[in-house]
Amino acid sequence: MRIALAATCIADTLFPGAPRATVRLLERLGHDVVFPRSQACCGQMHINTGYVDEAVPVVRNHVQTFAPVADGEWDAVVIPSGSCTGSVRHQQAMVCRRAGLDDLAATADAVAAKTYELSELLVDVLGVTDVGAWFPHRVTYHPTCHSLRMLGVGERPLRLLRAVEDIDLVELPEAESCCGFGGTFALKNADTSAAMLVDKTANVRGTGAEVLTAGDMSCLMHIGGGLSRERAGVGTLHLAEILASTRSEPTALPRARSGADSVEVAR
Repeated sequence: MRIALAATCIADTLFPGAPRATVRLLERLGHDVVFPRSQACCGQMHINTGYVDEAVPVVRNHVQTFAPVADGEWDAVVIPSGSCTGSVRHQQAMVCRRAGLDDLAATADAVAAKTYELSELLVDVLGVTDVGAWFPHRVTYHPTCHSLRMLGVGERPLRLLRAVEDIDLVELPEAESCCGFGGTFALKNADTSAAMLVDKTANVRGTGAEVLTAGDMSCLMHIGGGLSRERAGVGTLHLAEILASTRSEPTALPRARSGADSVEVAR
């Protein structure tokens, strides 16, 4: 398949390892990945904060950038983020229609119909759960709110993780509880967000995991910050980074503040 990658703002700016791992994984599975250079924000930040009119040019750019998937030039669009995938599916056409841009809204619907979060693409479209990954470490998984509630990805990420060779996958207590990030929620409701984060990091630490993984870098940034401040010795990796890890090209363990500053590499 020919698959277009939407990297997301936060990954492109702060955590490029996630989109890079997505490309490495899909190419290993035999697919052609393209990266449209004109891509930028999907508009979610504007819409969720109430700046719907200001989101119009941002949404227009995303829809026009990924419109080739609607024409059959590409087979699918993949986004390594449940949050951004949710915005593409449930917000972009609405923003266009609200602005009276019905033709653009129709294109947005067509693009959204072929846009998938990474675990959805792998399991539902490509039909694989064992991607040939190897990651010999103790890992726990946090299902992010948008992927869990808006997209309904369910067990797909866990099915992929369970098939990873030599992984020690442990269940996260109260996994479905929000981590407290919620985009601007963490800024507008800082005390509540911090309290939710304390509960989440306590549950992560209780698993004894070396690595916390999830499908959204925004949540991993939030939880990882809490774990770092607590010197918990638990690092964070995007789901794609674990699935991209192999014996010949292992993904490095993330730096975790526990008194040791070196970056370990899977052996």
